[in-house]
Amino acid sequence: MSEDVSNLGPGSELGPQAVHANPIRILLLDDREENLVLRSAILRQKGYRVVTSSSTEEAESKLAAIDIAVLDYHLGAGKFGTDVAETLRRKRPQVPIIILSATLERKFGGIADMHLLKGYSSVDDLVNALRSFEAKKRGRPVVVDARDFYYSRISMAMGDDIVLEVLDHDGNWLFVNDYFATMNGHKRAWFAGKNLFEQFPQLGDEWREIIRTVVDTRETYIDRRGFRGTSHLPQKSPHWAWNVLIFPIKLHDDRDGAVLTARLMERK
Repeated sequence: MSEDVSNLGPGSELGPQAVHANPIRILLLDDREENLVLRSAILRQKGYRVVTSSSTEEAESKLAAIDIAVLDYHLGAGKFGTDVAETLRRKRPQVPIIILSATLERKFGGIADMHLLKGYSSVDDLVNALRSFEAKKRGRPVVVDARDFYYSRISMAMGDDIVLEVLDHDGNWLFVNDYFATMNGHKRAWFAGKNLFEQFPQLGDEWREIIRTVVDTRETYIDRRGFRGTSHLPQKSPHWAWNVLIFPIKLHDDRDGAVLTARLMERK
């Protein structure tokens, strides 16, 4: 696929970066033509110069002439955007990398500077990420709460009516969603850095061991013993209890962690 350069006329809608003589050059890698056409059109409209590729080989031949890479994770036929990311990181480590993925893969949070979930991250998320990276390139200071952005995408994927807590090996909170925070009478920010077992000592050693086992073995835990739930999730009525799922995740700082989710289930 050939390079796609924006030559927009006077009536076009341009972002702030369009006033610069040298527009930011974005590499888009996707094996689906329709995705490339749509994203290219949107980014050109925002004033970016777009270079498109439909294969890893084609993308790697264009790495010398880009400022930011936006790479689809799964390209089919055993090819992955992370292969291009690794080459780019080795050859031009200063170039920001955004990985787009439809699922939470094991490599989530790896080599990329930012990871967006397709279907849950909007076009605005992509444009905002590009704006941040562009500002950094132009020498303007940028402060991005990457941790909150990272975990909030998981929360969106799980749903608004599910308790979600992201924990490290020792039970320290990295993130909780609004549902859990409201239920416990605090703002979300209050929980960050605090310890689940110190705040809720009634959980005891059993749940501490469960969290550590999930983190260490990367196995998933499902609470099926009578819907007993956990004691830090308040019971709504005698007819309801919490169904709990705990699964492993790679944390934003590349440590192993766990996601605790819970949903109210009706007792039969």
